[in-house]
Amino acid sequence: MKPEPLPTSTSPRPFKRLVPAPLLSLALLGLWLLLNRSLSAGHFVLGSVLALAIPLLTAGLRPLPVRVRKPGAVLRLAFTVVADTTRSNLAVARLLLAPGRRRHPAGFVHIPLDVRDPNALAVLAMIVCITPGTAWAELSLDRSMLLLHVLELDDPATVIADVKRRYEAPLMEIFE
Repeated sequence: MKPEPLPTSTSPRPFKRLVPAPLLSLALLGLWLLLNRSLSAGHFVLGSVLALAIPLLTAGLRPLPVRVRKPGAVLRLAFTVVADTTRSNLAVARLLLAPGRRRHPAGFVHIPLDVRDPNALAVLAMIVCITPGTAWAELSLDRSMLLLHVLELDDPATVIADVKRRYEAPLMEIFE
C-alpha cells in the first residue's frame, strides 16, 4: 500500500484571491508610474496598493471567462463585419453627400434573439454600433429582443434575417 502524498502548502488559491487579475494589476501599476513620471518608492508603493485594490473592488464587474468554441467562425465573422462595415460606410457617405437621394426613411426594428451568452451579446452590440447606419437602441430585460435603429429601413424582415444570419448565428457558433 502506497502512502498518500503530503498536502502541499503552496496552493495557488490564496494568490488568486489576493490578485484576481495579475495582468490588469501590472498594467495599472505601470500606468500609475507612467502618469506620475516617477519611479520613486512612494509612487511604487501607492501604485501597487491601487493595482491590487482596484481589481479586487471591481471583480464583480468583469465579464465571464470566454471560451471560443470554433476559431474558424471568428475569422468568417470578422470578414463579414469588415465587408458590411465598408459597404455601410459607402451607403452612409452617399446619404450625407446627396441627401435628396434617400430611398427609405429611418426606423426601428425589433429583432428576436436566440443568443444568450453575455459575451456574444456584447460582441453583437459592438458589431451593430461600429456599422454605420445602425444603432443598438435597447435590449429587453430577458435578453430575448433587440431594438435596432436603422438609418434607411426598407424591409424590417430583411434586416431581421440579415442580423440573425450574418451575426447572431456565427456568434452562437463561437460562444455557445
